[in-house]
Amino acid sequence: MDRHLDCASTGPFFLRQPAVARLVVDSLYRGVALGHYDLGAFVVMANHVHILLLPKISPSRLLQSMKGFTARQANLILNRTGEPFWQAESYDHWVRNEPEYFRIAAYIENNPVQAGLVERAEDFSWSSAHANERGRPLDKAPRHECRGGRQECLRHESDPKVTLD
Repeated sequence: MDRHLDCASTGPFFLRQPAVARLVVDSLYRGVALGHYDLGAFVVMANHVHILLLPKISPSRLLQSMKGFTARQANLILNRTGEPFWQAESYDHWVRNEPEYFRIAAYIENNPVQAGLVERAEDFSWSSAHANERGRPLDKAPRHECRGGRQECLRHESDPKVTLD
């Protein structure tokens, strides 16, 4: 599904606009400050968003709050009224263990690289990889420092012998 979204040439690409992407990223940090969740990896692509988080409130309330606020603000930026901004459905997945967490985090941060937008995940402005490199660490997210650095760590996701601790 992500490959389809990454390669789409039609449809709304509102998130490609820096002001709208910045709004979404700022909103993610706002949710942390409000105590709604602990934020893990994230990336704001041109037409979709990936977020890895640990909810502290009901996930349905969390999504309603996040989508409602960002939709209203984005529509103001885009000079739109009365039009939906987000699709009605969201895909969610419960992370079951630490290796799965790091596999998903690496997938999220590497999404712009896989889409051919940047060579390094850290170079994509609207992502946790970029925020981490710029000194804005993720609040209370589990951290893993790989001896081989971030690129080496991304290779671990397909190696069943490696455990992340």
